[in-house]
Amino acid sequence: MPSKPIPGSTGEVLTCLPSPYVAHGPTGLLYLPRFLAKCRYVKEHGALPPSYAKNFKRGIDRFLCLHLGIDPAAVEAVVLGSASDAETEAGLARLLPADPRAAKWNRELVQKGMTPAGREFLAEALAAMGCADRADEIRSVPDLIDFDEGRIE
Repeated sequence: MPSKPIPGSTGEVLTCLPSPYVAHGPTGLLYLPRFLAKCRYVKEHGALPPSYAKNFKRGIDRFLCLHLGIDPAAVEAVVLGSASDAETEAGLARLLPADPRAAKWNRELVQKGMTPAGREFLAEALAAMGCADRADEIRSVPDLIDFDEGRIE
């Protein structure tokens, strides 16, 4: 039987966030719905749990924004200043470039963790979760996120 993460090994797990593999409807960008959901969580709860706060507006959030040529804080400001999802989408339409180059970003995202250094990072993370045996199955950072949040059994 394949191993599962040791409960609490990565800190609190938010299963309310969408998978990194979910695309944003208007742009087609993978991961953007997840970043927006984290911003909404902050708006509703005041902060993310420490296990998520350490990479909020950093890590993949920042990589996405670098790809788009925007500041992650600007995305958060759009969400915090919007009274509805429609307002958020209108704000994003003003903020994001006309061509978000979704295919380029999506390809980069799904390959995060596939370099030798990335494979080492994934192996270390899986070992810390008590799941070193899953290294051949969890092949990317988005896979690791989905695994940690229970979307990969």
